[in-house]
Amino acid sequence: MKKIKLMVVDDNEEFITNVKENYFDDEEVEVIATARDGLDAIHKIETYNPDVVILDLIMPEVDGFGVLENIDYAAMTKRPSFIVASQLTGENFINKALSYGASYYLVKPVNMNMLKDRVREFGGIPAAPKNTEIDDRFIQQAVKRSQHNLDEKLANIFISVGIPAHIKGYQFLREAIKMAIDSPEIINSITKKLYPSIADKFDTSPSKVERAIRHAIEVAWNRGKIENINNIFGIKIYTANDKPTNGEFIALLADKMIMEGA
Repeated sequence: MKKIKLMVVDDNEEFITNVKENYFDDEEVEVIATARDGLDAIHKIETYNPDVVILDLIMPEVDGFGVLENIDYAAMTKRPSFIVASQLTGENFINKALSYGASYYLVKPVNMNMLKDRVREFGGIPAAPKNTEIDDRFIQQAVKRSQHNLDEKLANIFISVGIPAHIKGYQFLREAIKMAIDSPEIINSITKKLYPSIADKFDTSPSKVERAIRHAIEVAWNRGKIENINNIFGIKIYTANDKPTNGEFIALLADKMIMEGA
């Protein structure tokens, strides 16, 4: 029987090793290639023409979405099935990956037995019928855990930098960061999209949202906790006289959360 040709794309060496070990001497699946960045992944996918690709989203050079977008399928004998395995659990990331052509989405840490079932399924080997209700519930639970963890992370950051929970800017800023995590491009439309969306949710006006967020940032700077702010990002970005704009502060914190797998 012809084996399923499997490729693993992930910048985590340990994850790649675990997958390869799970398929050592497997009679149905063979790991034919691995890649640790998006550019290498595109080249190897087009070269080796795997049946199934396990794909991470956050990687050097080109991210997983870029891989899905930029493969030249016309040069291949057939289009592979993509199983995304990522720490990103936002519904927007899941829907985006599926809309870009992924066949399935698994949240890390990955259940290796479930992964093996999906590789066989999308590689063309009949597997035991999957319980989609359990899979959907698993994703929903992971999303809820992620949202709770994100709220905790942001609360800790706001406390550290001196933004009190009782001011309106606290809630607006938290919502703005969440929106920028789910849709990073919205930071380029902060006045036309981000502020109005927050205003609709909290039944207020976009101008009040903008002022409240600016006030929250000013409170942090006035309390003199600049060192704590720089410690969050790991480098000295700001001084007492170098206050960020709303958009800069939202984008920095959103990027930090994304890199931490929010």
